[in-house]
Amino acid sequence: MTVTRIPGCKRSPELCIDDGGKNRLPVVFVHSLGGTFSQWSAQLAELRKSRRALALDLRGHGCSGIPEDGDFSITSLSEDVGSAVDHLNIDRYILVGHSLGGSVALANAGSHPNRVAGLLLVDPSGDARQVPKEQMRPFLAALESDSYRPVLEEYYRGILENSQPAVRQKVLADLFATPPQAVIAAFRALTLFDPLPPLQSFSGPKLSVLTPYNDAPFSLHKIYPELPFVLVTGTSHWLHMDRPQEFNRILDDFLKDVERSQGSKVEGPIR
Repeated sequence: MTVTRIPGCKRSPELCIDDGGKNRLPVVFVHSLGGTFSQWSAQLAELRKSRRALALDLRGHGCSGIPEDGDFSITSLSEDVGSAVDHLNIDRYILVGHSLGGSVALANAGSHPNRVAGLLLVDPSGDARQVPKEQMRPFLAALESDSYRPVLEEYYRGILENSQPAVRQKVLADLFATPPQAVIAAFRALTLFDPLPPLQSFSGPKLSVLTPYNDAPFSLHKIYPELPFVLVTGTSHWLHMDRPQEFNRILDDFLKDVERSQGSKVEGPIR
């Protein structure tokens, strides 16, 4: 494992990337809101036995910088993924995104359909524009008040139900280590993102791995029925951390499907 830092520029802050392994189509992991690349440790360790795998800290998360202009739009977060793969000279890659990271990965795949070989969405955010305003406005307003921490704790307590104690501790530690401005701005960005155009424009292999928390009318598999999905029960929203072996089997099957669709020889190096 090598932590690489991409120098910041006018449009993007400094970014941190956990990169390791070699050969075959690289897999790029994108974490959730308030997460870090370390939440993919079980997947990175497993994949790097036979291929290159990397994960980045999105702007304002982990050890990545905060943009001077406060831009946390899904488009800009998607450009962070582009900056990472370009810096590492990766031409073609498979994307895996969790929650907010699912929206980011989806946006990147929609913008670069010829570079993204496959898209795996992990309990992805849906079309938050469809959440009733009478629910969303008070929530966002509370985040910008002195109630920031208790409101977040209550929200995360719900989606951390059925989590392992160590997972719950890790998720909350990462969340509250994330600057509030990044958390609030990312929540707001989700309420402006339309996931349907990139879903329609990316025609490559894709799969959504869901938990029972992801069963709202605005969930991606509901607004886009053509999206294949599998359901994993008895876990929290962080299923890849709570049930790593089960998740890794699903991931491995998906990677095999992608490589078959690409006609890739699994033993051959692919940058």
